[in-house]
Amino acid sequence: MKTFRKEIWMLIPGRRGFVNITPDIASCIRESGIQDGLVLVNAMHITASVFINDDEHGLHHDYDQWLEKLAPHEPVSGYFHNRTGEDNADAHMKRQVMGREVVVAVTNGKLDFGPWEQIFYGEFDGGRKKRVLVKIIGE
Repeated sequence: MKTFRKEIWMLIPGRRGFVNITPDIASCIRESGIQDGLVLVNAMHITASVFINDDEHGLHHDYDQWLEKLAPHEPVSGYFHNRTGEDNADAHMKRQVMGREVVVAVTNGKLDFGPWEQIFYGEFDGGRKKRVLVKIIGE
């Protein structure tokens, strides 16, 4: 069995945003040379997420609005966590809802997706460089 590990670094300039990282993950699979196995994609920050869904702008807008209703950023003083001097308690909660990681089958050197599936990085406390771990195992 072979293994492959790579970190993908990115900077989301705003506080929140979604980035389709599917092409980056497909590139990692090609670089790994693994034809059949599994790829784990994991946000390495506790205020970010990796998830699978459709690459449709309206859906991403709806996610952003829905998450802000579930865990609004303001008032910052409304969260005990923010009493430590942070202002990102809402980002931790948004990450919990959207998830930490995804695992996708790799078949014949490609992501083995269902229709419309894509991998996204979700940022909820942006403005600085963050990374995603890509770990591939297989033959």
